[in-house]
Amino acid sequence: MKQLTLSGTSSRSDILIGRGLLGQAASHILEVFSPSRVHIVADSNVAPLYLDKLASQFDLPVSSTVIPAGEAYKRLTTVETIYRDLLEAGMTRKDLVIALGGGVTGDITGFAAATFLRGVSLCQVPTTLLAQVDSSVGGKTGVDLPEGKNLVGAFYQPRLVLIDPDVLDTLPAQTFVDGMAEVIKAGYIANPDILSMVSAPDYRANIENIIYECVKMKRDVVAQDERDTGLRMILNFGHTVGHAAEKLGNYTALTHGQAVAIGMVAAMQISNQLGTDTDLLPGLIDILQKVGLPTELTNDREEIFHALLSDKKKMGATVNFILVRTPGKAEIVPIAAETLHPLILNL
Repeated sequence: MKQLTLSGTSSRSDILIGRGLLGQAASHILEVFSPSRVHIVADSNVAPLYLDKLASQFDLPVSSTVIPAGEAYKRLTTVETIYRDLLEAGMTRKDLVIALGGGVTGDITGFAAATFLRGVSLCQVPTTLLAQVDSSVGGKTGVDLPEGKNLVGAFYQPRLVLIDPDVLDTLPAQTFVDGMAEVIKAGYIANPDILSMVSAPDYRANIENIIYECVKMKRDVVAQDERDTGLRMILNFGHTVGHAAEKLGNYTALTHGQAVAIGMVAAMQISNQLGTDTDLLPGLIDILQKVGLPTELTNDREEIFHALLSDKKKMGATVNFILVRTPGKAEIVPIAAETLHPLILNL
């Protein structure tokens, strides 16, 4: 088992990574927390697989909320359902909420934990690759609005994150592939060794080390910029155009991983338009296609431009784009809207 610690300004997250952790979850959880009761939130895909396995490990009262699976349900109405279940279960501020599932479940549950009674303890148990390498770590929580993705949220660090690579064996193939977009992102923005590991023919056999390197990278970035005002913005590589494409598809036409993959290609194309010594686009397309991710933006470019103007990364009249001109080194580049418009039209 590997362990990492993320120390924030007023909080600490212990992150454990190891095969078989889900079957030992309660013992690790009760080493950190002393709740009188536990509430587990899982979605309709994960609950039949793992909810009972986790709940049965506790000798104290356990309640649960099963939410519908999918980004389309990452809404305030879902958070309200969790609030009501927490109240019905008699949860107090000394008790524990566990997010058991993928990125959507983790984001929704984290936001509910951050805001219920002004904050209850939170443990993340991510069950998808995307959640394990990215969304369960770092404390970003939130929900979508019709106007855009993650426009309502909070920074709220989980005290404990338990990552069990064994649960990835039950993922549908496409769900696993979606997570690879965040893995490849980590390689391009900070650690090219990750790209080398993914390029191996049997990279899935090395998935525990790949997860560790991705989480370590994110831990290091978040430790320097917990509130996403500087360095942490590099984690948005591929997300600016990606979020716009998700929004235009009503969060159902593309998965998050597919959107990020397309968004990384778009960001690399913008790098080339602005000028770069090395064209990294062919290599990015090759590795994305190798793992089964899309690389072509099919949306109307004018619609993409107007959709990304509502993104959180827009600052006044500029949009912060994350560009990569050297593998392992990301740049935060503010681009004025009038400059960005023709760049988007030329994608």
